Amino acid sequence: MELLNANFEQRMVLPTPRPGDWVPTPVPGVHRYRLDRIGGEVARATSIVRFEAGAQFTHHTDVGGEEFLVLEGTFSDEHGDYPAGTYVRKPPGMSHAPYSRDGCTLFIKVWQFCAGDTRPVLIDTLKEPWLPGPVPGVLVQPLHTFGDVSTALWRWEPDTSYAPHSHSGGEEILVLGGTLHDEHGEYAAGTWLRNPRSSRHTPRTAAEGALVYVKLGQLGPPILRAVPLHR
Repeated sequence: MELLNANFEQRMVLPTPRPGDWVPTPVPGVHRYRLDRIGGEVARATSIVRFEAGAQFTHHTDVGGEEFLVLEGTFSDEHGDYPAGTYVRKPPGMSHAPYSRDGCTLFIKVWQFCAGDTRPVLIDTLKEPWLPGPVPGVLVQPLHTFGDVSTALWRWEPDTSYAPHSHSGGEEILVLGGTLHDEHGEYAAGTWLRNPRSSRHTPRTAAEGALVYVKLGQLGPPILRAVPLHR
């Protein structure tokens, strides 16, 4: 069993992937940038996955469920096409045969569903409205909430600050555009952060603002588990 960045009490910051960071998968034409992982080929994992044009998986069942956000290009399966900006949740037990005609890049999380979270989600984030956020200068687009876990896009206007705060269930951020800052550093587009439970920070933006994916509560006990070792 592989353990990669598997200490969830440790703060993690991984930069935008460089050419040497991409690892081939068993599927020709599909590579991944591994962010965290517990397990073998079947794993509780968070990754950025890149499909070359024409790459495809065989039909399979997502036993542990998967959540993904299309970052570039168009991802497809027999149920439809998912262009850049599409957010999808496929609960445990759903089946599909994914592929990409022209290539695409996804941010994807597998085996990270709470028990009872069985509602499929399909959102075109480029068309959904933005709601006022917790502070002036921040707009929020909710994507999914179940129990103590919530996922949303946050759009930060330039020169916006948030008061010091912590998240009891942890926080995960993928910077999609611009640059996010806090007292620990600055995080350009493509940077992935995982802040452990009850960690504290003071995020802000400078002149360019930022667009970020934010998941809260995912490091609590209902989700913090590996896949069964016998798989």
